[in-house]
Amino acid sequence: QVQLVESGGGLVQAGGSLKLSCAASGRTFSSYGMGWFRQTPGKEREFVAAISQSASATYYADSVKGRFTISRDNAKSTCFLQMNSLKPEDTAVYHCAARSAGSLSRPSGYDYWGQGTQVTVSV
Repeated sequence: QVQLVESGGGLVQAGGSLKLSCAASGRTFSSYGMGWFRQTPGKEREFVAAISQSASATYYADSVKGRFTISRDNAKSTCFLQMNSLKPEDTAVYHCAARSAGSLSRPSGYDYWGQGTQVTVSV
């Protein structure tokens, strides 16, 4: 079992930055690939970014490539999402998730989820 808790969300103006954190507890953090997804009311959960267990590989949705950066600190059991040049369309609840196998870009590929943190980008 892995427990995930996100933090760092908030209200920011368009063009601004936020850094989300995902603190993990439970089983060995370094054995899980990590991902970030986002969701708005009435829409399906959308893939944002993923990172491999050792941080040797990262993956991004086209909509955030070049603006967002995913990273992890296995010693601190924490995953991060640095978000720059934010746009109003980035407004959503952001969830982190942990996966041991399966698709890295689909919610069904992940085993554990956090409750989410709200990110609101104003014009």
